[in-house]
Amino acid sequence: MEQFIFISVFVVIGALFRRLSVFPKETAHVLNMFALYVALPAIILLKIPQVVFSSEMILPAIIPWVMLLLSASLVLWAGKFFNWSRQAIGVLLLVIPIGNTSFMGVPMVMAFFGEGGIPSLIIYDQVGTMLILAIYGSIILVLYGNDTKIRLSRVIGRAVLFPPTLALLAGLGLRSWSYPAPVLESLKMLAGMLTPLVMTAIGFQLRIRLSPMILKPLGIGLVVKLMVAPLVALLLCRLLGLHGMSSDIAIFEAGMPPMVTAGALAMAANLLPELAAATVSLGMVVAFATLPLLYCLI
Repeated sequence: MEQFIFISVFVVIGALFRRLSVFPKETAHVLNMFALYVALPAIILLKIPQVVFSSEMILPAIIPWVMLLLSASLVLWAGKFFNWSRQAIGVLLLVIPIGNTSFMGVPMVMAFFGEGGIPSLIIYDQVGTMLILAIYGSIILVLYGNDTKIRLSRVIGRAVLFPPTLALLAGLGLRSWSYPAPVLESLKMLAGMLTPLVMTAIGFQLRIRLSPMILKPLGIGLVVKLMVAPLVALLLCRLLGLHGMSSDIAIFEAGMPPMVTAGALAMAANLLPELAAATVSLGMVVAFATLPLLYCLI
């Protein structure tokens, strides 16, 4: 509970900063970029040597792909049933299956599970979320996007050269080596900056503007992402008799809100930007309520 309060404090600080003119509108972007290029890779470099590649690690790698099939199928069904526009379907197909499993996932997992959950989170994020963004996300952009400037090769290139991915590869290559004490301490200091940076950025960029035409796809999309997907993941794991940290983290990560990057790509492709922005913003707000409830169920 203390860690969750700690997280909430920085979200409130970010929201307050937005009201002060001394903070430029690019503040959230700068904080996110530092977290992306420095703090998150530091965590991966620290934790990936601790990953024990066993049969238990298969689950965090598989669950995100199962959630992709489930979420995309439900979005397509709802889009046809409610006769949504092609753009609305495209937005939800992009943002609902792809969760915010790193930026929001790391602080939340740390708050509820402690550092022991980070190795499983890394597998879920890198083998699942990032590959899904690169492969599935690129296909959705090609099929539904209206902006010819977005190229599949560019999206895949960005995913492959994503700093956390590079950190993962470096960490795997250094598994047999021990970090020198100064390097280890520096990595710990940088890793500790992730939660304050990301949560302040989230608070700074929370803007929820809703119009009647997006309410139904927005509501149904978030129900699928924040409730249906993690509950199905929980049911599957328990029916298969799967317990322990790896399964719990996989279930918890399945309930993360939509990824900010996926929302940004949807807006860049001119896929109903209002729906994309609202889904990401409101998803983060609602997740502060749904994730604690999900943790109680786990």
